[in-house]
Parts: sequence; structure tokens; C-alpha cells
Amino acid sequence: MDTFLDWITKNSDLIIHYAIQGILALIILFVGMRIAKFCESLTEKGFEKKKVDKAVGSFVANIIYALVFAATVLMALSQVGIETTSFIAILGAAGLAVGLALQGSLSNFASGVLIIILRPFKSGDYIEAGGRAGSVQKIEIFSTELKTPDNKVIIMPNSAIMSGPIVNYSREKTRRIDLVIGVSYDSDLKKAKEVLKAVLDADSRVLKDPAYTVAVHELAASSVNFVVRPWVNTTEYWPTYFDLVENIKVALDEANITIPFPQMDVHLHKD
Repeated sequence: MDTFLDWITKNSDLIIHYAIQGILALIILFVGMRIAKFCESLTEKGFEKKKVDKAVGSFVANIIYALVFAATVLMALSQVGIETTSFIAILGAAGLAVGLALQGSLSNFASGVLIIILRPFKSGDYIEAGGRAGSVQKIEIFSTELKTPDNKVIIMPNSAIMSGPIVNYSREKTRRIDLVIGVSYDSDLKKAKEVLKAVLDADSRVLKDPAYTVAVHELAASSVNFVVRPWVNTTEYWPTYFDLVENIKVALDEANITIPFPQMDVHLHKD
């Protein structure tokens, strides 16, 4: 114990020096993190003020946060006496090794950059990609956040989105509803066609241009199938879809036109 106290007494100036440097390094780290967070928030607000897509602002803000935070760590290490030049060289070598080990993460980052450059979708768009579908909430460095209609949040790696087809349901202002309506072979086809057209004409959400299509599509096994293809505004797609299905069923019932069940005729021959 006496030896330890003697060592502290002899090296008190050195201990105080490194203690002060350590405290300053912690202060630099704390302040730097706050500055990084402030820069991230300021960037997002700046993009929002310029009315740039929210997803783009979030992506760029994340990159700025990472750069400021990395600079802060280097300053804190320099404060405690660690040679940052050699540290950067070591960090570069370690970064190469880590990069090889984390090829997937680097692929996600590169895909995130491509998403920002190519702009296949923007914040708020409803998309289908990588086997998942949802509304785009934000694009981050390595992943994109989607929200499903039933309020589930999906965090998708950016590489999974860019590695396959992307279906953007929100980009165009109009969409076509595709319905297949089957009527029995005994039904009057002209009357059935008139009933289907009347239902479409009665719905104000169905657009006049482009014009809708009502036509016999096929003579199926159990029914004669019509295709009913009206155009609507994208924002009104699902409400119109559901209402048309219901209204068509009601109108066909009132006109005594049967929608047949799938059926099979069996013929027995007695020997």
C-alpha cells in the first residue's frame, strides 16, 4: 500500500495531466455527439423547408451524422494523446478487413445511394419490392422503412429492394381496376353487359377518360366471363373497387342474372 501511495505521489503531476486530458476528451465526445445530432436535425429541416422528399433528407442527414461523429471520435482520441495519423492508417486497414466481412452492409449502403439517385419511389409512395409491400416512411443508410396498411413496420435492407423489380402503385395519378365477372350460360349477354355498364356510369369516381372496358373475355367451364376495367384516381382505387364489386352483385341480382357456382356435369351411362 505504501509503495502504491509513493507511486501516486511521485507521478501526481502525470496523473492529473492525463485525468484532465481524459475529462476533456469526454467533454469533446459529449459535445461532438450533440453537434452531430444537431447537424442531422438541421439537415432534415433544411431539406423539409426546400420541400425535398422526406426520404432523401433522412438519408443525407444520417450520412452527415456519421461523418461528424467519426470526426468527434478522432478529436477525442487525439486529446488523450493517441496519434490519430497512425490510428487512421490502422483504421483504414481494419476498415478493409471489416469491409470484406461486411459486404452485405456495404451493398445496402450502395443500394441506398442508388435509391436516392434514381428515385424509383419517394416518401409516402405505396410500393412492392423484395416480396414485401407498404408505404415508404423513410430511407436510411442501410435500410428502408415501410408501413403496411394494417400498421406493421417493415425494415427492409436496401440491397433487397434494388436487387429485384420495384412496383410503385402511387407514381401515376390514375389506376385501372380489373374485375372478372362471370354470368351463367343461360343469361342474356347483352342485358348483362348493359347492367355492368350502368353500374360504372352511376359511379362518379369512374373516369370518363380513359374510357372503361366491358367485354366478354372467355367462355369458361362454368360461366361466361366479362372483363370490367374502369379507370379511377389512384387515391380512390380501393374504395371504388370494393363498392363496384358490391354494386355489380346487387345489380345483377335485380336483373335476375345469375352468377353461377363452379360446377361439373356428370353423365352416367348404363351398360
